[in-house]
Amino acid sequence: MPDKFFFEGTEDKPQINFDPRNNLFEITGNSFPEESTNFYIPVLHWLDNYTKNPNESTHLICKIEYLNSLSAKFIFELFLILQKITSTGKTVRVSWYYNPNDDFIEEKGAEFKSALEIPFNLIPLN
Repeated sequence: MPDKFFFEGTEDKPQINFDPRNNLFEITGNSFPEESTNFYIPVLHWLDNYTKNPNESTHLICKIEYLNSLSAKFIFELFLILQKITSTGKTVRVSWYYNPNDDFIEEKGAEFKSALEIPFNLIPLN
C-alpha cells in the first residue's frame, strides 16, 4: 500500500488527500492549474500504484467548485484508474458533491457517471 498522497490546495489547484491507511480519499476546491499535466501526472501515478494493493473498499469524495476542460480530462482518467480496482473484486464508489446553483459542475458529474461502471453518487450541497 503506498504512503499517503497530500497536496494542499491553492486558488487554482484542488486539495488532494489520498490516505489509504485511514481510508480517506478526497479532492476539494478549484481545478484550473496552468500546467494541468504537471499537476495531475503525479496524482495519476500514485493512484495507479494504489490499485496494485487497494483497500477492500475505496470511496472517493469530490467537492470540486470549478474545473476547466483539461482538469476534467485528468479527473476522468483518475476515475478510470479507480474503476480498474473493481476487477479485483474490491469495491469503489464516488461521491460527487455540487452546489445546486452550479449547473456546470452538476452536469460534469452526470457525464462522468454515465461514462463509468462504478457507483457514482451526485449529491447537492446544502
